[in-house]
Amino acid sequence: MTTPRLLDLLPLALDITASLSTEDRARRIVDVVRRALPCDAVALLRLEGEELVPVACFGLSEDIYGRRFVRSEHPRLDIICSSPEPTRFPADSHLPDPYDGLVAEAPELGGHVHSCLGCPLHVEGELVGVLTADALEPGVFDPIDRTFLISLSALAGAALRTSDLIEALERYAEHQGLVAQDLVQDARDRRGTLLIGNGPAMTRLREEIDLMARSEFPVLVTGDTGTGKEIVVRLLHAQSSRSEQPLVYMNCAALPEAIAESELFGHTKGAFTGAERDRLGKFRVADGASLFLDEIGELPLHVQPKLLRALQNGEVQCVGADKTVNVDVRIFAATNRDLDAEVAAGRFRADLLHRLDVCRITLPPLRDHQEDIPHLAGHFADRARRRLGTGPIRFSADAQRVLLEGAWPGNVRELENVISRSLLRASARVPRGETVLIRAPDLEGGVRQVDEPPESPPQDTLAPGRSLREALQDYQRQLIRESVARNDGNWAAAARELQVERGNLHHLAKRLGLK
Repeated sequence: MTTPRLLDLLPLALDITASLSTEDRARRIVDVVRRALPCDAVALLRLEGEELVPVACFGLSEDIYGRRFVRSEHPRLDIICSSPEPTRFPADSHLPDPYDGLVAEAPELGGHVHSCLGCPLHVEGELVGVLTADALEPGVFDPIDRTFLISLSALAGAALRTSDLIEALERYAEHQGLVAQDLVQDARDRRGTLLIGNGPAMTRLREEIDLMARSEFPVLVTGDTGTGKEIVVRLLHAQSSRSEQPLVYMNCAALPEAIAESELFGHTKGAFTGAERDRLGKFRVADGASLFLDEIGELPLHVQPKLLRALQNGEVQCVGADKTVNVDVRIFAATNRDLDAEVAAGRFRADLLHRLDVCRITLPPLRDHQEDIPHLAGHFADRARRRLGTGPIRFSADAQRVLLEGAWPGNVRELENVISRSLLRASARVPRGETVLIRAPDLEGGVRQVDEPPESPPQDTLAPGRSLREALQDYQRQLIRESVARNDGNWAAAARELQVERGNLHHLAKRLGLK
């Protein structure tokens, strides 16, 4: 084994002043370490609050990028963070290794890491992250000189801080007067989003969000069900000039037509039966802030002219009032409907669509960025683990293959549901707190393959042994499914066909487990 030399760290020192992107700089840090040390895996993690977030890795499973390592849940990482110097763990250490089952050279859970080295990354006394190296051969890190490891920690920490600082300065160059520390922290906060994935489609999506968030124009977010439209809207607001103000939310699909106008624009006391006091409405609540109109395609037709007026002139008129009120509201709208088709069918006003569609972001379905599935799977596995209180979660090779080959008509939301259900099955095989391995059979029945039709609803609603209530509920489910399908997924049209209030139909569908 070649002994590492300080000269091996020269590229790190040179990169600090080089013009590199954040991703390139992080990869270069990892590349220098894996060439200098006899290791099978390297990970560079940034500290965000109490969580360590993977930035660049070598020799680890792709799903690591979707995971967050909470210090209190990982003793080795916590020891590294708390130590002033690099830490080498003995081969017989009883502490669980956070990368067990994630090292590419040892994909099965039995192949535990035997050598573990961790370097805390400090800059001016502040911990900014950690650098870890792992090897399957015991004792390989023991001969490495302490001075070399301290130098590695210092240079890697400086490089990570430089990366943060450059990203922050590029994002907020126009904000003169902010000190570098504030900028670095802000860049960290913005990176902590739920847009998981680094493929071309997600990269373009982030670029569109960055571009459109800075304007004051309305933004229309479209995409299939389950693609993450609400997340995108919240990111747009968080990066806008109104980020310090609230994002007021309204679900247009859940509004009974009779009160939709009042919910949007408010009403005066006595304006109608039940109006016992004045109500501001969403537009006046959002004055000076942003308003998110979710499922805008379901907005009743008779309310659309007043919404158009609010967008054109910034004027709203309460139900029962004679005067208009001026408001300053930025609009974000989202829908899974084809609004051009809705206009052609006479269910949506063309002039309102033109006002909303100044900036449009169309979210890609999961089938168009399947390379992000491992990252998403890791993220959802971590989130499910915290909710269920299980041990670490790993995916077998055949389970990963099944996930990658799925059709995912329900997109990211369907993927999360499948992983949650498979975790329930897999966790039943191991004692509480032990590592859970999700295998392909755990996913059976949850992952639809390409061209596989959705499961048909049960038709035998009057089977022996079923109660009258159960039979009626099954019949209601069947009627609702068929009506929604006949109307191409348009719930408002289905409500008209079934002759029920649209809001009542949505509540019933939720109670029956259809939404």
